[in-house]
Amino acid sequence: MIVLSHDGFNQTPGWRSVIVVPLSTSAVQAGRGPTAVPLPKGAGGLKPASVALCHQVTTLDRVKLSQKIGTLGPALLQAVEQGLKSALDLK
Repeated sequence: MIVLSHDGFNQTPGWRSVIVVPLSTSAVQAGRGPTAVPLPKGAGGLKPASVALCHQVTTLDRVKLSQKIGTLGPALLQAVEQGLKSALDLK
């Protein structure tokens, strides 16, 4: 998962939800177009190469997140941002 919601939002006492983009390792998902952003092995601590599914933005209860494995670099964050813009028709 890529956590999208702002740290201030994520750390608000009593607020249990976080906004996330799910990840997949499926080759089928990788071909979904501009809303499926490839993330190479090792990016942000990922063990396998993965795909950010920007067309599946959702919320999760933060207790479902067990640990932070890393942070994506600026170029990959920008690619995810573009995927989100495509999925949500944002400029």
